[in-house]
Parts: sequence; structure tokens; C-alpha cells
Amino acid sequence: MAATGKLRWGVLSTAGIARNHVIPAMKSGELTEVVAIASRDAARAAKAAMDLGIPRSYGSYEELLRDPEVDAVYNPLPNHLHAIWTIRALEAGKRVLVEKPAAMNAQETLDILAVQKRTGRIVLEGFMVRFHPQWEAVRTIVRSGRIGQVRAVQAIFTYFLTDPQNIRNRANLGGGGLYDIGCYAINTARYVFGAEPERVIGLFDMDPDLATDRLTSGLAEFPGHRQLAFTCATQLSPCQHVEILGTSGCISIALPFNPAADAETFICIDDGRDLSGGGRETIRFPAADQYKKQGDAFARAVFGNGPLVSDLSDSVKNMQVIDAFFRSQKSGQWEKPGGPDATNDRPLITATDEGKRSDNLAI
Repeated sequence: MAATGKLRWGVLSTAGIARNHVIPAMKSGELTEVVAIASRDAARAAKAAMDLGIPRSYGSYEELLRDPEVDAVYNPLPNHLHAIWTIRALEAGKRVLVEKPAAMNAQETLDILAVQKRTGRIVLEGFMVRFHPQWEAVRTIVRSGRIGQVRAVQAIFTYFLTDPQNIRNRANLGGGGLYDIGCYAINTARYVFGAEPERVIGLFDMDPDLATDRLTSGLAEFPGHRQLAFTCATQLSPCQHVEILGTSGCISIALPFNPAADAETFICIDDGRDLSGGGRETIRFPAADQYKKQGDAFARAVFGNGPLVSDLSDSVKNMQVIDAFFRSQKSGQWEKPGGPDATNDRPLITATDEGKRSDNLAI
């Protein structure tokens, strides 16, 4: 580890989420620093390093993985490259923070888990929302029984993006709404309920030109007849909201997934005594950078100073639910997550054909 007592990070690619959110957060972290960045375009990597104040840049991902002064790797590559490069980083002796979704399906996530167990290195899927104080408070309130028995979670997450070159709109790179943002509704509902859904069903509207899901609504039934209902979309006006409904109250989260790092957030608890807000309480939280908190929590886990809120086995379960929704798209019926045949039939990406799908990407 670094002499400063900080976890030294290398970043695979100059992806926007890395440049705009994660790298600045880690540079300001109490226990993290960014020491290297890589791109398939050496000039792009060098410019990103100069712009972001990163000491070293590399023109290939392999060079970064060989750097002995990199303790951990952040993998924000396109979705179809998550499993391949997470496994390669583990094999190189690095810990890994991989952007969500961890892989293209549950089987690929299980492949990562097998390598993690063999190498003994930490892997975390980047659901940064679990590290934000508002979600920690929500889970505490739910477990306290303040809003009674929680029976339903409703979530909306949408944005508008039609650029065919954007990776979120490229089906062969793992684009589409469910992979990109629907996964948050699934992950946070599982977090709130503390359970796994027994069956799911989805309604998909596919873009005829992009072949990605541009509007997806899903239902998931959890044990005890508890339900998640969500809508995610890549071609609707931007909107985020979550409602957690209990037998004696509800919790509203105004900005559940992308709150600004420099602004306070709030949740509303309503005991339902009337429809005019007579029983409503607002709880405010100081500005918090959930990416910074995620990085510091990861570092504490590496240093042996505390567990993470989730591990890769949790990521497998989340991907099993996503797989079930994709199966539901094809069958038009309820599907059960998990099981021997529980993977969607999108083509898997292997180390040999990975390059063919990304020749025009210099990220």
C-alpha cells in the first residue's frame, strides 16, 4: 500500500462516469488516491491524466494491470467488458470496483466470483447509492417498524438519450434501460426488503433501430406478498423518485439515485393520518458524495477496518433478477430468478471475441 496509508487506484478507461464523478471523489477521499489511468488511446489517457492530476497514464489496460503501485482497479468500461476485465484485474492481484451491472448475466458474475474466491481479492459492484446517508436512514427506519410492515416499493428512473453512438444505446455493448438504470430499482428494493424476489414479470418497449429497451416496467414479488413496481426509460423526460409503502406510513425519496454531491438531500415520512400532510416529517441530510463514501468504505474493507454493505454474492442475486426480467420479455410470463437455466440468451463475450465488439471504442 502507499506510504500515505491510502489505497492506490488505477482506472480502466476515460469513461465519463470516471472523469466526472468517481475520480474526483476518490481524489478527495480520506483513504483513496488515483495514481494511474489507462485507455486504448495513449493520447486520450495522457490528456485525462493531465486534466485530472493523475501521475501516470497508459495506452493499454494490460500496462495498468502490471503497475505494482496500483492496489485496486476501478472498471467503468462498457457493460460487456465488465466481467472480462474484472477477472483480468483479479488475476493481476488487484482489488476491483466494477461499475453496475457487474456483468451481462448471472453466469458471468458467477465466473467473477469463482476467480475472486481463488485470488482472495475484494470485488464490489458500484451501487454507490447504498453508501449514501439517505438510504442508510431509510433502511434503519424500515427495520424500526415506524411505517409498519413494508408491503410495496415503487420506483421511477428515466432520462432522454437517443444518440446511437452512446454506449447506453448500443445493444451489443450491453445497452438499454434495464441494465443501465432499472438495476437500481431492483438493487434498492432488495436492500429495503432484505430478501430476494420469488418471481418477476416485465413489459418492454424496444427501440426498433437501436434494439435496446427504451421503456421497461417491471413487477417483482417478494416473500410475504411484498412487491416492487418500477419503470425505467432511456427516452423519457428525466425523473427519479422512490416510494416505500408500509401499513402505517410511507417514505418518499425525492432524489434516490443521483443526488448532487454538493447539495443536501431529504426524505419524507408520512404516517398517513390525512392526505394533506398533517403527519408528514422531513428529514434532511447534509451534502454527501456517495462515490467518495463508496471509495473510502472499499479502502476500509481492504485495510481490514470494516465490512462492505454488500459483496459479489449479492451481485449474483441482482443479476439473477435482471436475467429473469429478460426471460420474461421473451416468454411474456412470470419468471423465477435463479435456477439451472436462469440466464438470458444474449451472446456471452469471451476474451477472444472481446476485441471484435470494441474495435471502434477508444475508452
